[in-house]
Amino acid sequence: MIKRIFWIFILTLLLVFISPVYSLDTSFKTIDKYTKRISNKFTRTYCNTSRFGISSDGALAFAIGETNKEFKNNKLNKLIDYSLLKNSIVNDLENKCQVYDFPVNSLEKLDFD
Repeated sequence: MIKRIFWIFILTLLLVFISPVYSLDTSFKTIDKYTKRISNKFTRTYCNTSRFGISSDGALAFAIGETNKEFKNNKLNKLIDYSLLKNSIVNDLENKCQVYDFPVNSLEKLDFD
């Protein structure tokens, strides 16, 4: 009898105090903000490095390395559309650094997987 009351009490406590677990909900807005952060980081790093007199190849390698290092372990990396990211980077370079002849295919090493 005491065992039965004890089990009923435990089950009641479990049912009352268990909270539901929701899956991770990632919206388009979140992914867009994350893509913008990556684009801004790459653009700032590339512009600052090239302004210090480093060649464009050196600035590109440094910017890719720094950006990969900072965003490598994020859960949202699986959801990034890399073509949109690369176009955003090229647009930011044109608008913020006045780099108009930046080839998109040079961003192939920018990969967070």
